[in-house]
Amino acid sequence: MVPGAEASASSGTPSGRAGAPVLMPCILLRRGLVCRPGPDGPVPSRTVKGSNVDVFDVLDALAPQYRSVYLVDLDGIERNDPQLEYIQEVSRDTTLWVDAGVRRADGAIDILVAGAERAVLSSSYLQGPRELKRAWKLSTDIVFEVELSDGVPSPADPAWGSVDALGLATSARAAGPDTVILSPRGADPDWNVVASVAAHGPTWVDGTFTRGSLRSLIAANAAGGIFHIEDVLDALEAA
Repeated sequence: MVPGAEASASSGTPSGRAGAPVLMPCILLRRGLVCRPGPDGPVPSRTVKGSNVDVFDVLDALAPQYRSVYLVDLDGIERNDPQLEYIQEVSRDTTLWVDAGVRRADGAIDILVAGAERAVLSSSYLQGPRELKRAWKLSTDIVFEVELSDGVPSPADPAWGSVDALGLATSARAAGPDTVILSPRGADPDWNVVASVAAHGPTWVDGTFTRGSLRSLIAANAAGGIFHIEDVLDALEAA
């Protein structure tokens, strides 16, 4: 389990039901290579011998504790070219939520057909509420991410309007998906905002979770937290 995670946290398949928050590890993948966050953006994870850390070694390390993984497809996000073959291969043994920077509704279906259990559609890439409604009509296996920059939503399309996190989450839920992810960038989560969004439906928080922040997840009634796997990558890089 991620360092600092309390024993009461669930590591099972995400459900969005009431109870202990679920912790889900996050893997960054670019051109099939596992990456870790860097000061200038994600960089490949490499062993001390210079070889790339294999995604299946990462999955094997996570498997004893976690059956579900949050996969960030950097090719989809950066180049609008999702790694569908990797999603298909990884999803054979792992339950996946996939954020591939989907711009249009059809892109969400491509992700789901490839094997993802949930396609994550982000306010930073999805082209407005109309595309969210279209995606929801095509499949209900959709999760909406509200990306925040210094606490303020950063929607890709002006059709979302100028709203705060709660307003944007409410608009998304009105379009269909009930489950929302709050992803703060450049600041710690505002747990009052998390609680306000969670009061209206299952709400996840993207970030790196310690014992203290897990207590905050519980206090805010969040469904779960998505954490980065530096400890796992450290061990594999040192091998």
